[in-house]
Amino acid sequence: MEEVRSIADLARLAGVSVSTVSRALTGKGALAAKTRDRIQSLADSHGFRMNVAAQNLRLGRTGAIAVLLPLGHERGQHLTDPFFMAMLGFLADGLADRGYDLLLSRVIPDGDGWLDRFIRGGRVDGVIIIGQSDQSAVLDRTAGHYAPMVVWGEQDARNLHVTVGTDNRAGGELAARHLIDRGRRRLAFFGNVAVPEFAARYRGFLDGLPEDVRSSVELVTTKITPEASLHSAAGYFAAGHRPDGIFATSDVVALSVVSAAAEQGISVPGDLSVVGFDDIPIASLANPPLTTVRQDMAAGAGHLVDLLFRRMGGEMAGSVRAAPQLIIRESS
Repeated sequence: MEEVRSIADLARLAGVSVSTVSRALTGKGALAAKTRDRIQSLADSHGFRMNVAAQNLRLGRTGAIAVLLPLGHERGQHLTDPFFMAMLGFLADGLADRGYDLLLSRVIPDGDGWLDRFIRGGRVDGVIIIGQSDQSAVLDRTAGHYAPMVVWGEQDARNLHVTVGTDNRAGGELAARHLIDRGRRRLAFFGNVAVPEFAARYRGFLDGLPEDVRSSVELVTTKITPEASLHSAAGYFAAGHRPDGIFATSDVVALSVVSAAAEQGISVPGDLSVVGFDDIPIASLANPPLTTVRQDMAAGAGHLVDLLFRRMGGEMAGSVRAAPQLIIRESS
């Protein structure tokens, strides 16, 4: 029996490339099941085990990409947030197709050096940040000397960091025009406008309204966790506020508004139209199903992974902004 000491020996024996053998033995990347099974069977029959750590060391890489969720503004948010979980699934698939592992971390920023400290740790070959939170200055500082980093967030000409995201301002305008078309004139916005993405949604919402309606919009500042947003909405309605249209900065907040309204005997959509943002999976299953501004998370994750690997390869690829889509359901 021919001796197999290296991945190159196994590739030669199997009649395939070294990269194909690597994908077959690590389980990473796209490969036909028949090919994968044949190579794994050959490796087993020759007692060959791939040393992934040694291979990565020779290539000068870690084989991992970090996905970080910085919680500078919303320390109570969890990784179980529906939007984040959906995005994470798409990212995990995209990175696996490239043969990379995903290193996930929920970060409570500690000073301005947290991101640089993480990168200096040398555990990953690139970084994907989900949400700018209130950390735009930190992201810009790191982007000035570290290229393999992309951010899901709001695009701004002043940013040094590269972003992928939805046109949040256009999404806000879609929500505004929809509520006006429904005859709603007493409007409120629920969200934290200290966050760049949410601020853009609020600005777009105001831009899409007639002047006489715009001047009377109520801004209700709320955190985006289910518990906090439900508490804010319940207090708002209990205080006697009775808008006939609400645009919420996320679907989670919108669903909290619908629940709090029901507790006060406010009919949705009879008395109150509610529009969310994101189109998380549960939005279509809510009672009533939620009208929302859809972000294409699958496409967004694809752009994040593509841009990151292009930048890892030395290409200074720029930001991507996608158009939102209004999904009309029964809540409005």
